[in-house]
Amino acid sequence: MLVKTSGLVLSYIRYKDTSIIVKIFTKELGLKSYIINGVRSSTAKSKMGFYQPMMLLDLVVYHKETSNLNRVSEVKLLQAFQRIPFEFKRSGIAMFMAEVLSRCLYDGYQNESMFDFLEEAITLLDSPHCNLTHFPITFLMETSKYLGFAPVSAEEFFEELNQAWASSRDFQVEATYLDGLLQHSFAFDQNVPSIARRNLLDLCLSYYSAHLEESKEWKSIKILRQIMQET
Repeated sequence: MLVKTSGLVLSYIRYKDTSIIVKIFTKELGLKSYIINGVRSSTAKSKMGFYQPMMLLDLVVYHKETSNLNRVSEVKLLQAFQRIPFEFKRSGIAMFMAEVLSRCLYDGYQNESMFDFLEEAITLLDSPHCNLTHFPITFLMETSKYLGFAPVSAEEFFEELNQAWASSRDFQVEATYLDGLLQHSFAFDQNVPSIARRNLLDLCLSYYSAHLEESKEWKSIKILRQIMQET
């Protein structure tokens, strides 16, 4: 049957000579894989630009419960980004967001509230009012709420990481920073030393890896560290 839904692109892989298989987190159906035939050919009706990570799409898709790979009937941009494709920092953060979601979400996972949050987050990233300095860490903390392992305080966060934060002075700046992010979310706008931001980012990724029970290196971390150093 045909289903109309909004979708957020996470990733794609090339398939045969001119096609791709794309993973899209849809609002109504959850995370699904779709084959897009001929999109890499010069005569393609659809555009490869639609299927870049974190693009928001308006879709009509074929849906069959027993199939792991479906097709797209109609596609158009739900929102045309004005800054993310053209600014290195924003595009780098978008790549990081896509990697985080690709690791956290599984096929068939469906959560409309999470989709709404992600739509708001990527829209904010494209906004001229977005504070890029704190965005990646705030995104990790806000996303963890929907994944079921959000810390309620810096104390809980560091205790889970076994950092003995209460008796150590090593992470006091990071702990204060994290409490500020947990309280103010994307509205947090205080100045924080770059070393503390980098340290907290690394700790947040360790926190995610522990909850996801995996130890793979985060592919986009080098680019993200560079971005955070410059913001």
